[in-house]
Amino acid sequence: MRRIWRKPLVSIIALFIVIGSVFFPVTVDSNVEAATSYTNLKNTINNIMMDSRMRNASTSVTIRKASTGEVVYQYEADKEITPASSLKLLTGAAALDTLGENYRFSTAVLTDGKVRNGILNGNLYIRGQGDPTLLKTQLNSFADSLVKQGIKQISGNLVGDDTWFDTVRLSAGILEEDEPYYYAAPISALTLSPNDDFDAGSVIVEAKPATNGYATKVTLTPLTSVLQVVNNSKTVPKGNKSTLKITRQVGANKVVITGNSPMGSSGAKEWISVTNPTLYTLDVFKRSIVEKGITFATSSKVLQGKTPERAHTLLSRKSMPLKELIVPFMKLSNNTHAEMLAKEMGKVTYGVGSWDAGLKVMREYGDSIGLDSSKWNFEDASGMSYSNKTTSGQLSHLLYVVRSEPWYNTYMKSLPIAGEPERFIGGTLRNRLKMAPAKGNIIAKTGSLENIKSLAGYAKTKDGETLIFTILTENAKTSTIPVIDQIATAITNFN
Repeated sequence: MRRIWRKPLVSIIALFIVIGSVFFPVTVDSNVEAATSYTNLKNTINNIMMDSRMRNASTSVTIRKASTGEVVYQYEADKEITPASSLKLLTGAAALDTLGENYRFSTAVLTDGKVRNGILNGNLYIRGQGDPTLLKTQLNSFADSLVKQGIKQISGNLVGDDTWFDTVRLSAGILEEDEPYYYAAPISALTLSPNDDFDAGSVIVEAKPATNGYATKVTLTPLTSVLQVVNNSKTVPKGNKSTLKITRQVGANKVVITGNSPMGSSGAKEWISVTNPTLYTLDVFKRSIVEKGITFATSSKVLQGKTPERAHTLLSRKSMPLKELIVPFMKLSNNTHAEMLAKEMGKVTYGVGSWDAGLKVMREYGDSIGLDSSKWNFEDASGMSYSNKTTSGQLSHLLYVVRSEPWYNTYMKSLPIAGEPERFIGGTLRNRLKMAPAKGNIIAKTGSLENIKSLAGYAKTKDGETLIFTILTENAKTSTIPVIDQIATAITNFN
């Protein structure tokens, strides 16, 4: 199962480290291997590649000069490998190019009725347009605004409009074992996040020890009734082994908690996806409205539907710009963000918020910058599918070409920085490559599926040169991460 250990939450901080300056490409044959000045680096990496973990895996490696694009090392550069989350390098680039750095997502609250004597005579609509950053606090603000507009009661229905995107919820290639968890959350244009990581479409479920011999205490963040909790866990004396497990039944909203939780232990926490993000958002929004003292008529219902054209806007909000959202997306490798960005690209470009339209935009972006579309096969935007394929040569070429894009600095700031402990700086590399010379000198996107590991990005050598490296491995009997990190370290140690 693909999981990420979640440390205590912190707010996104406005601290970014800009490594190096922007290099602009010159006209060269980027497939021609550079001169013999890199012989020592080539020999070093060849020695590392002799490791049995690499010999037993399918591997593709390319290293090129960032200043000119010249290849200085390659091993099976044209072999097609599943890139896992390294595919997000293409998704992020296409999103910045298609939507723009300042693109913001919208959410609006509308009505088809009028307010008289404190009663809204009509339906209340909340219309989502692909915002993955909507939080409970913002729904509270919506409710506050309704109170300020003099609304005390709603006679009609509460309707969630998610028609900005299509109704296909899960991308191709999602495995049944992953479906209950946040990293495989269903996609909706109206969705809710439980935290500042913006894990849209999920609820934080936490179980902690209570009284010895009794069930654990369970909390949901945010509180919602869309999940049915079946708590079969038990609090046991201190010193016993914790066997707590939190999961959700596939295809249902039933959360099952099992196992023992010793007194004095921290319990267990999982980010559990919901089967229908639209109804989840509606449920939490209704709670916010009621908490502010607004009541609903006994005949009112909570429904999904389309906002009528005659409806007028009561209030709305815009998300943070893409140049800020791309930080948690890339640093933490957020799969839901990738899939929502794909659908948004499809909606903006072709008027259809679907995977087919969004992935078409990504392919067209690749064609526009000279990528070979015959060497790219992807059926999602996050890298979750095992059917996705590309080569290290192609991924390397992408990383070279984007250096001349006007949004390149934003792109760079979004990538994890090796060994930096702050989550929104080090990201998925915060616990890797923590020693000199690698620490702080490798800025790269990680990728990880079962028996598949990748790392692709930029490395600064001892003499200050920036090299682009892409390392893709699959079919590995044991993890290739230690060897991948040896290669990355060797690049930073080169002069």
